[in-house]
Amino acid sequence: MLWLRLKTALQGFRDDTRGSFMVESVIALPLLFWTICATFEFFEVHRYKSVREKATYTIADMISREQAVVDDTYIDNTKLLFDEITNDDGVNELRVSIIRYNGNTDQYEVFWSEVRGTGPLFALDNDDVADAHDELPTLSHGEDVILVESVSSYDSLFDLVLQDTIRIETRVFTSIRFASQIHFDGVTN
Repeated sequence: MLWLRLKTALQGFRDDTRGSFMVESVIALPLLFWTICATFEFFEVHRYKSVREKATYTIADMISREQAVVDDTYIDNTKLLFDEITNDDGVNELRVSIIRYNGNTDQYEVFWSEVRGTGPLFALDNDDVADAHDELPTLSHGEDVILVESVSSYDSLFDLVLQDTIRIETRVFTSIRFASQIHFDGVTN
């Protein structure tokens, strides 16, 4: 008799559907919330990187059209323009370098290199680029190329998805357009 009552109670419990929506909600809503946060976070990382790439291309294009001598004020304002385009509070770092290929020695040489912002970048010298054939474009003897590099750090909006800061690095090469060389104040070759 006790066994029959227990069996009936267990069958009733098994067939009872009251509260099933609540259980499903408790299981599904956190997963749904995480999915929405992750989607937004990945979109934001892509947007963040895309804006920095466009700003770096803009700076490279601007310098490639320069016909006057570039000085510290010009490079400082270039960094300010980069920050304005990226809509940042100046947490970016920017390096602008003019690199020349010497066909006689089959090595690259730094004509000039300037860095603005704080971070891991440093001004390039000849030792940094001399044998960088796999990193730099193929050039003719005496040809110059403008290299603009930017480094930014993306901090996660939600700690649910990305735990660490993501370092966004952008590198753009462009040719000099309207002048034979772009000189930096004090550097002549």
